Amino acid sequence: MAHHKSAIKRIRQTKKRNYYNRLNKKAYKKAVRAVREATEFTDASLKLNLASKILDKVVARGILHINTAANKKSKLAHFVNKMKPAVAPQA
Repeated sequence: MAHHKSAIKRIRQTKKRNYYNRLNKKAYKKAVRAVREATEFTDASLKLNLASKILDKVVARGILHINTAANKKSKLAHFVNKMKPAVAPQA
């Protein structure tokens, strides 16, 4: 156990940040999972918008690096675009 006031405060702050970071990580992972589990294009695209917003917030809070979030958003967008129904060419 810590003996100095500053060490005790540091432990308290670390616990608080750890909890905060865990909640935010859980939120973005849940959003990404929701996009991956979507079966229809319209549903997936709506969930993609929500996931992108959550990823941006997590980056702003300093939980994820901006490039990591960009990679995740890009892969999710690619996944959703592959679900898009093919449009038949009109003759």
